[in-house]
Amino acid sequence: MDHTAATAQTLDLHRLELRYAELRVPDSAAITRLARSIAVNGQLVPCIAVAGEGHSAILLDGYRRVAALRQLGKDTAEVECWDGDPVQGLLGVLARTRSRAFVPIEEALLLRELLSIGALSQHDIARRCGRDVSWVSRRLQLVTVLSDGLLTAVRQGKVSTWAAVRILAPLARANSAHAEQLLERLHRTPLTTRQLATWFDQYQGASRTVRERMVEAPQLLLNSLTAKADEKRAERLREGPEGEVLADIRILDAVSARLRRRLFALAPSPADLPPAVIAAVGALQPALAALQCHLRKVCPDEIARDSSSRADPASARSGAARDQPALEAVA
Repeated sequence: MDHTAATAQTLDLHRLELRYAELRVPDSAAITRLARSIAVNGQLVPCIAVAGEGHSAILLDGYRRVAALRQLGKDTAEVECWDGDPVQGLLGVLARTRSRAFVPIEEALLLRELLSIGALSQHDIARRCGRDVSWVSRRLQLVTVLSDGLLTAVRQGKVSTWAAVRILAPLARANSAHAEQLLERLHRTPLTTRQLATWFDQYQGASRTVRERMVEAPQLLLNSLTAKADEKRAERLREGPEGEVLADIRILDAVSARLRRRLFALAPSPADLPPAVIAAVGALQPALAALQCHLRKVCPDEIARDSSSRADPASARSGAARDQPALEAVA
């Protein structure tokens, strides 16, 4: 089908059959931006359609443009009418998605539609829309892992594609009841993708009882986390810079102790340390030396008193070696 020969024509909006509207994800912000652009510059990019029954035209691409035109109270749209049937037209639209604003789930829905109405294989679709078979397969996986309820939520803009694929689909495989319950809550109280990611991180580490409460009231958990974060910020503000320094020192002390334990557990003998760990320890030495040098400058008297109060260095080293032999080698 030759699309280059198609020319745009002005069609009344009522003649456009919006057969594939449910395959597009609504984006009210994008429609508003389009409406502003059209109000100033006119419709710069024509919609794409193929002939329908009678005087109608089946809209393939340009659903947001049509919504923007209606928002402006327009009665007509500029439309490229392609030759061929809807299957050929959808294949042509998919071939042009590299330059058009389609999200992956929309491409996946178009592919599923082609498989259901066109009697085409994945290989045929890939060849005819200029893609490889792996791309077609990956896109189709997006819709095969999502329930009809999830797909509806994505199409309605209640849940992002990322959240549906990365959070709700895995949750449904692990606990379908929790996934359906969470989806029901999201219809009433939507959460941002970032909020959902935070919720899911907490859910994965929670007990069974806590998970039940989290699904029943996801916003309560997020409110609790926000309150704790606000409390920590307020505490840091009260303590001032001195408190921040003390907190960093406590963190450094705790991380140092944890690192020593993990190094010893990883390799009781220095010869057992993996090369990557040895390289990382070596790369850490300049930072440790720089920190020690700075501490001597800012607290010379305290470091001198601490050094003089230590036990005999030889006995201290031998004791440390007995406790953690791997650490002596990497110090």
